[in-house]
Amino acid sequence: MRNPTIPIESQQIIQVMTAADHHLKISEIENLLAGAITRRTLQRRLFELKRLGFIQTQGTRAGTEYFLAETKEKLPLSKIGQQLKEKVAQPLIKRKPVPYNVEFLFSYQPNKTFYLTETIKSHLLQLGQQFHQKLTPGTYAKRILHRLLIDLSWNSSRLEGNTYSLLETQRLIEYGALANGKNAIETQMIMNHKDAIEFMVEQADTNELNKYVLMNIHALLSNNLLANPRARGQLRQIPVGIGKTVYYPPEIPQIIHECFERIIMTVNKIKNPFEQAFFLMVQLPYLQPFEDVNKRVSRLAANIPLIQNNLSPLSFIDVPKSDYISGLLAIYELNQVTLMRDVFVWAYERSAQHYQLMQDTLGSPDLVAMRYKQVLVDLVSWVITHHIHGKAILDTIAAWSKKHVDRRDQVAFCNQAEREIASLHEGNIAVYRIEPDLFRRWKK
Repeated sequence: MRNPTIPIESQQIIQVMTAADHHLKISEIENLLAGAITRRTLQRRLFELKRLGFIQTQGTRAGTEYFLAETKEKLPLSKIGQQLKEKVAQPLIKRKPVPYNVEFLFSYQPNKTFYLTETIKSHLLQLGQQFHQKLTPGTYAKRILHRLLIDLSWNSSRLEGNTYSLLETQRLIEYGALANGKNAIETQMIMNHKDAIEFMVEQADTNELNKYVLMNIHALLSNNLLANPRARGQLRQIPVGIGKTVYYPPEIPQIIHECFERIIMTVNKIKNPFEQAFFLMVQLPYLQPFEDVNKRVSRLAANIPLIQNNLSPLSFIDVPKSDYISGLLAIYELNQVTLMRDVFVWAYERSAQHYQLMQDTLGSPDLVAMRYKQVLVDLVSWVITHHIHGKAILDTIAAWSKKHVDRRDQVAFCNQAEREIASLHEGNIAVYRIEPDLFRRWKK
């Protein structure tokens, strides 16, 4: 869980170091942060993080490498999970090619077969339950939607190898500001996540998971990314291969269709939302029902039962890509879920803690916002009245901060201003003395 007492720049540094999963030189950290922090500030924050015990160093001067300190928060693997990880790490030539096993799916009997133990389900419920009263499905996800869009879009894309930083993702989603040096595919991937998550939350009041929802989540996630546009939201008709594995998904369209329908039928019969979520994380990527983007679909689909039950979502915060991929390989090649279960439980613990912190701080006053209330009002009004959009908003905020805000408060003020502008709607514009007609013209 992020430590709320350390500066936001330090939290961003920890984010990129966690995602990199290897030692980094200061120049590499600087590149991953995409200019969000100056070299001098970065050096100061790295020194502070080392002093506080968050990171460690290796080497000296120009050769110094930074890495996260070993902590109890590292993803712990069970004995069986560790054994499975070692098995799927063997060279491909030593692993036996395996086809799709229909029985792995059809032998699962809802509420009789369990991937998660009662102890695990009770533990996750205790962590993830934000409300004890009955609420309309999706209430909690809608309340934290802004943060969910950023967290899940970034982490799911990161697990696909996307190199956008968390801050770059936030600015892309909030302002449409493209990051320098990133290719169009990475940008499209993140924006597709945003669209798919919004759709998923809108569909939260649907009683059951259905084909329409899954097909359209795939269509939104794969938009403008497939060589064949007709493959969006369609079960595949062609064979597909998966890199770095000896597993071969089913090739016959009829089997793909029948197994896809079976997954939907089965998950709707499962009573526990965590079992539902994990079942989807296992069976959807194993089937590979679409030509591509299957893992992304499974990560978002796993959130549907959680969102419907107003539980903390699963954003895959800090999940190491290597452990996640190893968990999938154990499912593909061995039909063993233990390693992925280790990943799932740890990932949900991290996500639930993250959103609990948000829940605890919702509505608490921001001291910087209070100190610079009129400066913030004038800035927001200027952005709207002068029809400023996209990256120009960020440039305006930075310039305004340098002119009107004490140097020690500038980073916090800029972050606050970005959040306020991104959160504007007709129900709160009076705070900034903005007329509805003016706001509507700006929104266009």
